[in-house]
Amino acid sequence: MRIAVSGSSGLVGSALVSSLTAGGHRVIRLVRRSPGGADVAWSPAEGVRDLSKLEGLDGVVHLAGENIAAGRWTATRKAEIRRSRVEGTRRLCEALAALAGRPRVLVSASAIGLYGDRGAEILAEDSAAGSDFLAGVCREWEAATEPASRAGIRVVQLRFGMILSPAGGALRKMLLPFKLGAGGRIGGGTQYVSWIGIDDAVGAIHHAIVTESLQGPVNAVAPAPVTNAEYTRTLARVLSRPAVAPMPAFAARLAFGELADALLLSSQRVMPTRLQASGYRFRYPELEAALRHLLGR
Repeated sequence: MRIAVSGSSGLVGSALVSSLTAGGHRVIRLVRRSPGGADVAWSPAEGVRDLSKLEGLDGVVHLAGENIAAGRWTATRKAEIRRSRVEGTRRLCEALAALAGRPRVLVSASAIGLYGDRGAEILAEDSAAGSDFLAGVCREWEAATEPASRAGIRVVQLRFGMILSPAGGALRKMLLPFKLGAGGRIGGGTQYVSWIGIDDAVGAIHHAIVTESLQGPVNAVAPAPVTNAEYTRTLARVLSRPAVAPMPAFAARLAFGELADALLLSSQRVMPTRLQASGYRFRYPELEAALRHLLGR
């Protein structure tokens, strides 16, 4: 297949590109820098500069967006997070809709932040959205794919949970303190963490591309969410280290501001209902096996 990928240098994008090319598929990267070879220049502000290079694609995977965990959420940063996701997605979808030879499928990233802080409630794709900043961004982010849907492109919005990889993201940030014996639960530890290993994140994208029956929002999380306390105990056990240095909620808020409530202290117990119903089989459905695979333990 011929697949275009935005966010190809990110954690998931780089793993996806490697997987696609290893499988014999041709990847066209949507890049912000000056494009080389088959790459295509684009930006959230300007859209795609040369539409002709996107003619005849089999599919598009849209992963680009400002890193929500890269720093405290100032007003400027929140505006950039929203702009990069909402405007970038809308412009890309408008470009795809304008093509003569449109792709059959668009797989567009979203996040389980859409559900907000929901305690121990079990959440599926038809659960109501939350009302906080991140939930609002996710709602607008998914709605921005509408131009592609109207043009007859099958759109799948993958709502990713916490993606586990030693190469980046939350797991990489946790490794050093846990290896030093300075890891522990955050807040009360009762908040649910819905996670997915990087192999299954890439696998879910592959599955969404080729599964014609899959459309609309799809939770990209493992089927065994855990509490924060269970997550930290499991990581400590895999690393053969203690987990005896908890971070109180007030300390998390002092360190990270609003971001702490949205990403560290909120609880989302999400199930991959539509993904599993469509036939996807997880490589690593349980946390400990996933961590042992990722960390070579």
